[in-house]
Amino acid sequence: MRAVLWDMDGTLVDSEKLWDVAINELYARRGRVLAPEVRDATVGGSADGVIRIVFDDLGLDPDPGHMAEVADWMHDYVGELFMTGLPWCPGARELLDALLAAGVPMALVTNTRRDLTENALNSIGRHYFSVTVCGDEVPEGKPAPDIYLRAAELLGFDAGDCLAIEDSVTGTAAAEAAGCPVLVVPNEVEVPVTARRHQISSLAAMRIPQLRQIYADLQLGLGERTA
Repeated sequence: MRAVLWDMDGTLVDSEKLWDVAINELYARRGRVLAPEVRDATVGGSADGVIRIVFDDLGLDPDPGHMAEVADWMHDYVGELFMTGLPWCPGARELLDALLAAGVPMALVTNTRRDLTENALNSIGRHYFSVTVCGDEVPEGKPAPDIYLRAAELLGFDAGDCLAIEDSVTGTAAAEAAGCPVLVVPNEVEVPVTARRHQISSLAAMRIPQLRQIYADLQLGLGERTA
């Protein structure tokens, strides 16, 4: 394990709920209620992907200009919510501190746009990450592998040398497609288990030796689900 590649929303900070606030407001303004299955489909998605899902569900004309306008509105709305502070996911900050102290390179790999990510980093702390890569800086966001491949490239490693930590189906698929073994910590949406994924319920008790063992096991195709 040469490096750790972190997802942000729902993995480091419990910010998915803030995105829920924005999407629910968008639906309320159109006299609709967001269905659970549609909400689940948006978790971990890129801005463009989420807007496409929402427009399709609301039956709106997928005019590129209107879609861009709504995407901008959502990011501004969530940005205001971010300013109130971001709640850490259990164990995430402690693991960041341990990895930083041990000199393990880390990257932040998020589908969130750069401007909003910079906002979030004011709360999380930029000093943890050697590089940060955002969804609007690669040809395709998650679930495409581009963002993970770019992060590994900037760190100077092959993607397979890096352990990805994710919470969503979309993000896990992106990391796996890039060739990263993946530690999955589902936030709310269930993520299927495969041989290249190890699943736990929380980072609260996670330590670096355990991370290294999980990485080694996944390289052998020994993914599993634990408590």
